[in-house]
Amino acid sequence: MIKPIALLALCGFAISSTSVLARGPANPEAAKKLAEPCQACHGANGVATAPIYPHLAGQYADYLARALHEYRDGGRNNPIMAVYVEKLSDQDIAELAAYFSSMPAQVDDLYDRMNAD
Repeated sequence: MIKPIALLALCGFAISSTSVLARGPANPEAAKKLAEPCQACHGANGVATAPIYPHLAGQYADYLARALHEYRDGGRNNPIMAVYVEKLSDQDIAELAAYFSSMPAQVDDLYDRMNAD
């Protein structure tokens, strides 16, 4: 059984690690520069114009960070993403995740996006 102090410490760590990502990037200008290649598929403000690409704006930072780590480390197989993330450091990934999560989310109907004239 976990002792109360250990449980408290574990909860504190979990909360602090997610709040760091939720605050936004530590260096917004550097994050914006890192995000430039993402615009080709995911849009200038993290809002994709083509329905085959997901919106990044407003996504949870921990989800984005995990996805980027998986693309970089081979857990997700996508040759296009692999090229873009192969040289990203853990800090770069954290900055990108915080950058896109700090943007307003774009909620739309995927059906409408795919059937737009």
